[in-house]
Amino acid sequence: MFYLLARFLLRPLFRVVFRPRVTGRQHVPATGAFIIASNHLSFIDSMVIPLSAPRRVRYLAKDEYFTGRGLGGWFTRTLFTALGAMPVERKASRAAQEALDTALGVLRAGEGFGIYPEGTRSRDGRLARGKTGVAWLALTAGCPVVPVAVVGTDRIQPVGARWPRPHRFSIEFGEPMTFPEHAGQARNGRVRREVTDRIMETIAGMSGQEKAGWGSPRPAA
Repeated sequence: MFYLLARFLLRPLFRVVFRPRVTGRQHVPATGAFIIASNHLSFIDSMVIPLSAPRRVRYLAKDEYFTGRGLGGWFTRTLFTALGAMPVERKASRAAQEALDTALGVLRAGEGFGIYPEGTRSRDGRLARGKTGVAWLALTAGCPVVPVAVVGTDRIQPVGARWPRPHRFSIEFGEPMTFPEHAGQARNGRVRREVTDRIMETIAGMSGQEKAGWGSPRPAA
């Protein structure tokens, strides 16, 4: 109920303040588990994507967002909770695997989970090569990956900015990607790398971003 209330109140506000251009919402599966894999330009991406998607999308958020003090801490905690974010302690020794296990639980419950394969926000607008956790999730859960490209959110809340500012942005949901030829191969590092690179290539084509740190392309198998 809290989530529905947040969407009811925040979606119209977002549309008025930021005037977003949202395309491809029909590509998000109507039922069953799915992964949203997006580029990452701004802190506000984790609000923009859930508010633009036709179905609920769960995200992991660092636990500091849930422990802040004062009015700002209360607002951030309330907003992230309402949008379905789940806290994760990133400094723990097993944080990465525990985060993937939490995400897998969301997918096995038939829900949507959002992930930024780059691992962090881009500081220069370029698209970093993705980490292979997204492939592990997709192959382990056996669910489709919806590539997403956000453009302009770095103008709303640049890295280091405390509060968002009005600016237009666009978000595109791409056609779902599936990898049946790699079913049961989640433990294969080469397969995870191939699947991740295919997802990131699709995101790059949608966002128009320059690639950073991708190295030389690998020959086709």
